[in-house]
Amino acid sequence: MSTGTTDVIDLLAGIEPGSPLHAIRDQRPQARENAQKSYLALFEPEVPGNVTALERFAVATFVAGLHRQAAVSDFYAASLRKIAPSIADAVIAEVTRGATRGPYGSYPEGPLSVENKDGLIYRVPAESAALFGPRLTAAFEHAHLLVFHPRDASPEALQKLLDAGWSTTDIVTLSQLVSFLAFQIRVIAGLSTLASTSTAIVASSKKPFTGALASGHI
Repeated sequence: MSTGTTDVIDLLAGIEPGSPLHAIRDQRPQARENAQKSYLALFEPEVPGNVTALERFAVATFVAGLHRQAAVSDFYAASLRKIAPSIADAVIAEVTRGATRGPYGSYPEGPLSVENKDGLIYRVPAESAALFGPRLTAAFEHAHLLVFHPRDASPEALQKLLDAGWSTTDIVTLSQLVSFLAFQIRVIAGLSTLASTSTAIVASSKKPFTGALASGHI
């Protein structure tokens, strides 16, 4: 699905042209434009390199699911289903398997060590790994690390990607995907909250006033 002329953040946040939130976003046209360009560069690149569309949309579906953003996950899963329906179903199953709450991990010895916290170390099970292949399996495990164990990022974690066939350039793309999704999801969540708040305020303003002033007691 080409979204070259559709602002993805507006689409996922339910922002209609001419709405107050649309006007707010228009106040920062460069930020809007750069966010859309980032989406296109990652999901509709002119030169895709070694990271396939299947890998890009599979990782996006997985990461958005880990962030508990069903609408965003469904958006990327729809594109993934067009490429590989069986992979899409398996990815959604892995979201459930990898669901947890973080952040976890350990800081280097020092004052922050008091915040060390153990948590789920996600591994793709053998039956799913056979379907995904080594590259996608490693990508999911690394993405889960970045989402829930950012403190535990290490050269050893990167080596697992290299061993699975990800080049250094591919790893940069994978990292950009995960970080962009975190940004996109936060923006969409904020705009969606504003939209629901604005709707509630408008609805409240239309209710007849039934207080003391309206009844003539003041």
